[in-house]
Amino acid sequence: MAPLVVETLALHKVNDVPRDNGISLKKAPRFTPGNTVVDGETAGYKYEHLKPCFPDVAWPPLEEVPYSDKGLLGDPKYKNILAEATDVFDYTPKIGTEIHGVNLKTLTNAQKNDLARLVAYRGVVFFRGQEDFEVEDQLELGRYWGPLHKHATTSVPRKEGLEEVHVIYHDGNSLDQRALFTPAHLWHADVTYEVQPPSYTLLKVLHGPPSGGGGDTLWSSQYAAYDVLSASMQKYLEGLTALHSAEEQAMGSRAAGRPVRREAVTTEHPLVRTHPVTGWKSLFVNPGFVSQIVGVPKMESDAILRYLNDIVVATQELHVRFRWEEHTVAIWDNRICNHTATYGFSPHVRHAIRVTPHGERPVLDPNSKSQEEELDEKAGRTPVNKNGARQSNYND
Repeated sequence: MAPLVVETLALHKVNDVPRDNGISLKKAPRFTPGNTVVDGETAGYKYEHLKPCFPDVAWPPLEEVPYSDKGLLGDPKYKNILAEATDVFDYTPKIGTEIHGVNLKTLTNAQKNDLARLVAYRGVVFFRGQEDFEVEDQLELGRYWGPLHKHATTSVPRKEGLEEVHVIYHDGNSLDQRALFTPAHLWHADVTYEVQPPSYTLLKVLHGPPSGGGGDTLWSSQYAAYDVLSASMQKYLEGLTALHSAEEQAMGSRAAGRPVRREAVTTEHPLVRTHPVTGWKSLFVNPGFVSQIVGVPKMESDAILRYLNDIVVATQELHVRFRWEEHTVAIWDNRICNHTATYGFSPHVRHAIRVTPHGERPVLDPNSKSQEEELDEKAGRTPVNKNGARQSNYND
């Protein structure tokens, strides 16, 4: 479950159309709206060794390991990572930054620390033109940030020795499963059922739909989701925990005749957590894996989760949408972001590889602040009035 895309669509040749007056007009390229075609899209495919396989092996249960966030070592002004940047810009005030001119393959440790800090603050950071950032480099950067997660059910590359790499692959022969899920259910943070869910997640697209072929990815900020809530709801949720379950993934794999390499777990995590680098509170819920709020009646749990999922999925200012291209890398903080791929791109190939270091066990510091609270204080802004019973004059 994740993003993909690549390859620029080569326009069909434009022919001159002769006219009686000797002036030729350009004939428009062939174009069928809503049907992007690329001939020979995977001819001589160079990533055969990174296509998916499902080894039938058994792994022991995960044990808790020490974790120290490298973002704490980053420079507050990001002077190391931005020293080589030719351009840097935010997508929205709440989430998403793109950096140009930085080569992920050659990062120093100081730059890696700055990058972790930036991702912790901005949620997701994008890099284009990373041609030489190979799977081994992706693993090395991930390991610098923490011990790497091995997924119990999804595919790994055909090439041996890459069990810490998660493969996302879909082609024209893959089943269209959209009817099996609500759109909200496809929003998720990766493997939050683990005792130590991932921290910084690295995804590189190897191949995907061309321009106009679909396959964008969206991320939703859980810092901002927390800030959407009323103070009373924030306080209510801060006293609760929720169950994150791997059971559905395991059942689906067994039903498809695929192995489950580690037994499914269900783990209890706080509904609101504090980020170790920013010190900000965030919602910690996702439609994909959270099954129940602990300690409340099921009807109350279902209603609250449905409300929180609506915030994650439908609040536009929480979102950033990214259109991929070849050699693009996205790095996001899985602790404070939900994400979803966009579908309907068949028959195009979508192929990406993901590396996910474990983070800390989620905790809430009741004295921590929210993103909006701290940024409003620094900017001297008046806090948002969340009284929805006020008179409104909506004109847009």
